[in-house]
Amino acid sequence: MGKLTTHVLDTSHGRPGAGIKVELFALDGDARRALKTTTTNDDGRCDAPLLEGAALVPGEYELVFHAGAYFAAAGVNVPEPRFVDRVVLRFGIADANAHYHVPLLVSPWAYSTYRGS
Repeated sequence: MGKLTTHVLDTSHGRPGAGIKVELFALDGDARRALKTTTTNDDGRCDAPLLEGAALVPGEYELVFHAGAYFAAAGVNVPEPRFVDRVVLRFGIADANAHYHVPLLVSPWAYSTYRGS
């Protein structure tokens, strides 16, 4: 059974990104349809897969991580507007039976991602 998961690592502090709002959208061209909103737990992960089973279908998706609000709540002094605020990751799912893990490594100044396992 396929599933979509994520987690966030705060690379500026060397710890999990806990309490980060994450939004998931399905894309159809330029149209976005909201699927789920959740918050990362103390380990920087979501408590359940974002999608799994029949809900995971091939297509294009978008994850929005509210990293700027996380760093502001952590007391990080960053200028306004924030250099990294909402991190938007667009990606495709080709195989609905596979595990797609989309981690985010983030600081107030940079971010990266990859397809994890």
